[in-house]
Amino acid sequence: MTREELTLTIQSRKRAKKLTWKQIATTIGAASPIMTTAALLGQMRLTDEEAAKAAELLELGDEERQLLTEIPYRGSLPAGPPTDPLIYRFHELVQVYGTTWKALIQEEFGDGIMSAIDFDMQMERQPDPKGDRVRVTMSGKFLPYKRY
Repeated sequence: MTREELTLTIQSRKRAKKLTWKQIATTIGAASPIMTTAALLGQMRLTDEEAAKAAELLELGDEERQLLTEIPYRGSLPAGPPTDPLIYRFHELVQVYGTTWKALIQEEFGDGIMSAIDFDMQMERQPDPKGDRVRVTMSGKFLPYKRY
């Protein structure tokens, strides 16, 4: 079984059982719904304990459970701008504000990057009379470039 096939199986079982990603994350007991969802969609990995709980909940076999614990090939979106409108909006944010984020972060912290490894993110609904808003909060460790 490939990781892509496992992702399709997980999505199918989630749909058949009428589960939400948050319900799955709560049952598995992982750190956050974002990390758990990313793992089940093939971008992160679960611990042995989390994978066992996911396998039980989603009725996955031993090979599938083991695959959930393997280091994934991350960043597996197709090349080029994303075509999904929601994902494209994040791409658009980087296109429009990427140079601004870079300038402001490096002005404040120096020459380096914000880690996507030592990183956390929260997502929440923000009620608004004009229509609810999506609040995404990201926090990544600053990693300075080394001179050698």
